[in-house]
Amino acid sequence: MKKIAGSFILFSVFYCAYAYSLSVDLNEARTIVAPRIEYDVKQDTIKTIGPTEITNTSGQRLTLVDSYISERGEEIIGDDVKLWLGDHVYIESDNVIREGDLTIARHATFTACDDCDSFGNAWQISTYKIIHNDDTRMLRFFSAILRAYEIPILWWPYFEMPDPRVKYKTGFLMPDFESTNKMGTQINIPFYVSLSDTHDMTFTLSYLTKENPLFQLQHRLNAPHSEFRTQGSFTHNRAGENRWHIFNDDVIELGENARATIFLERTSDKTYLQKYGFYSDQPYLDSGAKLEVFGQSSYIIADAHIFQELRSGNGYWAAPDGNILPNIRAVHQTAPIFGETYATFGADVLGISGDNTSTQRMIGDIRLTTPWTLWGGNRLTASVSARYDLYHFDNTMMVDGSVYSGFKNRFLPSGYLEWGLPMYRVSGKWTQILEPRARITMMRHMDEEEMALNNDSAGTILTDSTLFSTNRLSGLDLWENGTYADYGVRWAAFSPRGDNIELFLGQSYDFTDRPSIDLNSGFHNGLSDYVGRVSYNNMRGLNIATRFRLNQQNLSLNHMETTASIGIGKNYFNIGHIWSQNLDTALVDTTDVNEAIIGASIRLSERWRLGWNSVYSMEYGQFMRHGGGVYYNHPCYYLSVEYKHDNTNKDDYVGDTTFQFKFGMAINGQRY
Repeated sequence: MKKIAGSFILFSVFYCAYAYSLSVDLNEARTIVAPRIEYDVKQDTIKTIGPTEITNTSGQRLTLVDSYISERGEEIIGDDVKLWLGDHVYIESDNVIREGDLTIARHATFTACDDCDSFGNAWQISTYKIIHNDDTRMLRFFSAILRAYEIPILWWPYFEMPDPRVKYKTGFLMPDFESTNKMGTQINIPFYVSLSDTHDMTFTLSYLTKENPLFQLQHRLNAPHSEFRTQGSFTHNRAGENRWHIFNDDVIELGENARATIFLERTSDKTYLQKYGFYSDQPYLDSGAKLEVFGQSSYIIADAHIFQELRSGNGYWAAPDGNILPNIRAVHQTAPIFGETYATFGADVLGISGDNTSTQRMIGDIRLTTPWTLWGGNRLTASVSARYDLYHFDNTMMVDGSVYSGFKNRFLPSGYLEWGLPMYRVSGKWTQILEPRARITMMRHMDEEEMALNNDSAGTILTDSTLFSTNRLSGLDLWENGTYADYGVRWAAFSPRGDNIELFLGQSYDFTDRPSIDLNSGFHNGLSDYVGRVSYNNMRGLNIATRFRLNQQNLSLNHMETTASIGIGKNYFNIGHIWSQNLDTALVDTTDVNEAIIGASIRLSERWRLGWNSVYSMEYGQFMRHGGGVYYNHPCYYLSVEYKHDNTNKDDYVGDTTFQFKFGMAINGQRY
């Protein structure tokens, strides 16, 4: 039996004595709920029989059994006393005293795991004394012992924490641990700073046994119609080098039709991000700003980019090459002019500079598009366009290898006519669609040698997605140089259960010889390679899709990309595979690309899960990187143990192995 003496102030108590559940309103916001309440008019006291709940103006709840409340609440006595701070959070004590905003519980137990497990509380803190400040909403513990399922785990002489009603509070967060074979054990100690409900930051001190300390900072600010995110790190390593990184991403809404973005990605050197665990496969870092203005049928995007290269060696890379300032693209599409005919106007401004060279480009274009639906479901789309380009070059290398400074211009008319015929058929419970499609595109033939090496174009790879496109080449600097035709056929089937299957096969034909041909592109003079895709999704956990390119002469496989996913929720298996035959070994170091990306998750129970992911190079016969872990999510705490290994060798970085352990407690779903 546990008893309580306290001073909950009660006003305006009315006499009530009922045999059933009854609520007494005390000064509007204060209530006593019990199966039976008796009020003694002479003694000015209240007696409750059975389970009793007392709620004060701040929402704090007290539950007890068979209570006695003296005049004006100066004394409360009862059994099984619990002071509730949340749905599953309470303080249980033999003796609780309330003094103003302070509730003092002696020889008390605190837990946030009430009824979380049938065999006991997952964790609780037994302490000599707990002081709860209802004004600051803080809990102070004296001589506290952390217990897991009644087993003592850890003792603190003193600590404090916010109660569950506090969303943000300055203080230390739960540390986590890592271990790597190159940098030793790493202990991360985060300190959280709450500046307001919408503004906070986290400082993290990382102690490493084989390197000097690492300092990290995360800053977050949500302002009206904008958000600001910054993270960075710094260390002065044992080699005497200052190494650091900073990432920033700000989004500012400028009304309903405009948005500005500022982004910054910078690091001290090419390998710092990998060595200290901030790397996410980015080949280069991109810093700059972007302004977007959009309306119902038009938009303008202006952006600038400054790149930092992270790749090393003498590999063949087409982009980025130089910094971009400015890059402006504007598009406006009209309402139907007559019938379904509409016009599209576009403008483009681009400036690229770097390595004592620069290029400025201005483009204006207009396109008129007319779609028709004819007899039998035939669909025709006709389009004509005109484009004018003006370039200014400064010490720019041209396609023929010469260096040129000055102006060049070109006029580029084009047009296309596209036909399609979707044919539907219901066979049993399946609906099938067969759609042949063809397009002929007419373009002005241009001599490629007139222009510079690619500014924003990296050539093209023929795929099913580049067929029937108004621009098969990436960027705008390259021009298709003549007339070509695209044609293909698509078959799809759908079932009432949600199953769907799709097949596509297509090809392109160039009527004009291409000035230069990348052997890996899939384009040739005349007939191109065949491209296609196959997909199946049953909407119940199985999804497979692949796209491929077949040699147009012998149908040998030149390129294939496949993704597959099996499973639902936390039980799944994912695999992605890319295979591409390299037909021009002068461009890259390796002969072929043959990689698989594999991921899996296994739900062992309601709370336990295993996860694993990897990138495996079949060309080298080894994992490029892989990792996995075991994860446990309890309503009252969480923990994870993860393993990562990276086989990358780049400059002064050699593949590393990392183990990471994380543990934290949760109160009312909020993690600490």
